[in-house]
Amino acid sequence: MPKSETPLLGGTANRGQVVRVGDTVRRPLRPSSPATHTLLQHLERVGFSTGSEGAPTLLGIDDQGREVLTYLPGATVTPPYPAWSMTDAALDSVAGLLRRYHEAMIGFDPDGHPWAEPVPAAYVDGLVSHNDPNLDNFVFRDGVAVALIDFDLAGPGSALWDVAAAIRLWAPLRPDADIHDARHGRTLARLRRFADSYSLDETDRARLIDAAAENHIWCMDYVRRGAEAGHPWFHQRWTTGEAELTDRTNTWFANHDAQLRQALLR
Repeated sequence: MPKSETPLLGGTANRGQVVRVGDTVRRPLRPSSPATHTLLQHLERVGFSTGSEGAPTLLGIDDQGREVLTYLPGATVTPPYPAWSMTDAALDSVAGLLRRYHEAMIGFDPDGHPWAEPVPAAYVDGLVSHNDPNLDNFVFRDGVAVALIDFDLAGPGSALWDVAAAIRLWAPLRPDADIHDARHGRTLARLRRFADSYSLDETDRARLIDAAAENHIWCMDYVRRGAEAGHPWFHQRWTTGEAELTDRTNTWFANHDAQLRQALLR
C-alpha cells in the first residue's frame, strides 16, 4: 500500500505543497530545480551531506513529478520560538554550520544552471550561497543546528551575502519594538557574536552592514513582487504588516548605521 503523506509547513512560496512520505520529503519542482539538484549532489559528493546531517540528499523524482529528498529528523524554528532556539549556543551553531556550507561549496561551478533569483552584483564572487538562511531553514537536534534545508533561492552570491542575510534574521536587525521574543534588546550583542562565531574577516566586517541593509531590500522586494503577482501566501504576508515593517526597518538601518558598525569592531 502507498505510504501516507504528512503535510509539512514548507516556506512561504510552497506552503501546503511539501509533504513527508516515510523517510522522504516530496516537494514541487521549480524552474530552478535542475540547479539546486546539482548543488545537492555536490554537497553529497564532498561529504557535507551525510544522509542525516548537512543538507538533504536528492533521491529522484516521484510519479507525481515531485522531487524526492531525504527527511532530516529534528526541529526547525517556527513561532512561537522555543527558548533553546534563542540561546547564544544555538546562534553559534548556526554560524558554524553556515561556514561549513560555504567551505563545502568552494570549487562548485555555478555556470550554466538556471538559478532562481539573482542577488546584487556587488555581492557575487563565484560562491553559490544559500540566500535564505531563515530560522525555519535550519534543522536542530538538542539545540544545535545540524542541517540546512530549502535551497530554492540558492544561486551565485557570496559568503558575505549569506552571513548578512543570516545575521539580519537571527540577530535580528530590525527595530527593537518589532522584536517580541528573547532577542529583544540583544541585537548588537547577537550581531557581534554571529560575526565572531563565523570568524568573519575584517574585509567582510567592513561591508557587512551595507550588505545586510541591501539584503533586506532584496528579500522584501521578492515578497512584494510575489504578492503583486497574486501568490496567496506572499500576498497575505505583504498585506498584514510586512510592508510597514519593511519601511520601519529601512529607516532603522539608516538611523543605526554607526552603532551597528561599532558593534562589529574588535
